[in-house]
Amino acid sequence: MINAIQAKEIIVEVRNDVGVLFEMVKVISEKGINILAVEGSCDEKLAFIRLVTEDNLRAVDALRARNYQPQELDIVQVNFPHKPGMLRVMTERLAREGIEINHLYASAGISESYCTVVLSTSNNERAIVALNQ
Repeated sequence: MINAIQAKEIIVEVRNDVGVLFEMVKVISEKGINILAVEGSCDEKLAFIRLVTEDNLRAVDALRARNYQPQELDIVQVNFPHKPGMLRVMTERLAREGIEINHLYASAGISESYCTVVLSTSNNERAIVALNQ
């Protein structure tokens, strides 16, 4: 069973230096906030970190207090059984509805029974409806 909900991710643009991710997640973990999913990309000068946490409000406040400039973006958070073919089912439903995926990342352990996918689409509201069918 697929369970899709509306959520928010935190996006932080930082310099691409060794230890920058460590500094950011240290700030969040010191507040006792659990990170549910993370994605990062970079070029030579900049890194872009995307985070979904259990408490984005407190995480954003903690990052701002340390002079980061976090932004929040509406996303779709999807939980489904961690078994072969589930990502295919999810992406097939979106494709059938003509919904484009802007970005996507996932989190799952080998022994976990469920996985989490975070995505931003061309129409998050329609994506939630399509995924929950």
